[in-house]
Amino acid sequence: MKNTIYKIVITAIIGLCVIAPIATFATFYTNSQDEKSTNFETKILQTIDDDLMYKHIKSLSKVPRVAGTKQEDEAVDYIKKQFNSYGYKTEVQTFTFNDYTAPHTIELTLDGFIQIGDPRALEYSVSGHVTGKVISAGLGKVDELQHLDLTGKIVLMKRGEISFKEKMLNVAAKGAAGVIFYNNAPGDILASLGEAHDSFIPAVLLTQTVGDNLLKHINQNPETHASLTIEGAKSNKNTSHNVIATIKPSNQNSKTHATHDIIVIGAHHDSVAGAPGANDNASGTAMTLELARIFQTIPSDTEIRFITFGAEELGLLGSNYYVDHLTDKEISRIVANFNLDMVGSKDAGKLILQTVDDKPNLVTELTQAASTQLNGKPTPVNQGDSSDHVPFAKVGIPAALFIHNPAEPWYHKPEDKIDKISKVKLQDVAEIVTLAVMNQTRIEHYAK
Repeated sequence: MKNTIYKIVITAIIGLCVIAPIATFATFYTNSQDEKSTNFETKILQTIDDDLMYKHIKSLSKVPRVAGTKQEDEAVDYIKKQFNSYGYKTEVQTFTFNDYTAPHTIELTLDGFIQIGDPRALEYSVSGHVTGKVISAGLGKVDELQHLDLTGKIVLMKRGEISFKEKMLNVAAKGAAGVIFYNNAPGDILASLGEAHDSFIPAVLLTQTVGDNLLKHINQNPETHASLTIEGAKSNKNTSHNVIATIKPSNQNSKTHATHDIIVIGAHHDSVAGAPGANDNASGTAMTLELARIFQTIPSDTEIRFITFGAEELGLLGSNYYVDHLTDKEISRIVANFNLDMVGSKDAGKLILQTVDDKPNLVTELTQAASTQLNGKPTPVNQGDSSDHVPFAKVGIPAALFIHNPAEPWYHKPEDKIDKISKVKLQDVAEIVTLAVMNQTRIEHYAK
């Protein structure tokens, strides 16, 4: 009995002697790993080159890069060459779109009516010169047109209930020569017929006040005739491009480490007419290129796609085309879309994140954790649905826009040039995005 007690005591003492060093080693190992991780992150962030981003912006923003122009083609070539120089096999995804040129001349005259104001063309209004009796057709719905003879007439219709396009096609089918739309609410609007169509006839839009007065005038003067002239409007098919560089998981052959996740980092490369677009959006394009350069050197478990989109300024056409042509499997694999738009202006406000539904998602959570780690506070989130993150969000992919708010005074203006760019802001956003993406992916170097 005595020997047994001794054995128990000795065993316990030995156990304590063994356990204590193990606990100490585990603490040392964990701290060592954390230190390695922090050191690796620091080294990666230090390789981000704001001078190189600035150089890219300067090269891209010498002239406007309107979608479908030679200047956009040159930007696409530049972006592809940069991706290739980093070791990527780059894909250029081509898509077509309806390109509309607004008219340079709009003239409308009516017998005995001088309160015309400023008639506007609708997007996709066609050129032409027509004259004819003016007749009211209400809202232009089919039932309202049944007993009206519209042949050769210029038809007055009020906005509302059905689209401008539907109203247009309804009266064109009955032989109308031209259309005068008017608003159903105060103020001006940017109206569109939606797309080009062979059956369209010349059409203009008036304000609510002018339209109401014109309706009274033709009711009192049933034989009122009008002359409508539109010159310079034209629609044609044009071509734009998305530029895609992909890095596969470095450990993709390992069943235990590689994931099936995809992260998309992107920006639009086109600009509006008349604006060199240094901030909007050569800045986002340059940052996408720089992040591609950085991540090409970082082994991880996740596929990353770097994309610059065309024709964002015409209605998110490039990003919509890209998402529309993803397979269901690809959509299920994309866990995050980081959208970089207007990320470098020294005259804009502070960095914010925008999501379509104003709700947090994986992108905002990763970003806020990264910005807190780097800057001591999380980047604010609010609602926004006017950039290339929208098509991703619509198919259920966590997506957010990186942008400074409020926008600079020369947003969409000729003054949006390289001298308005802040290297400090470029560096800040690039570091936040880099750390956010690194925190989502398994970086093998951490353990080395």
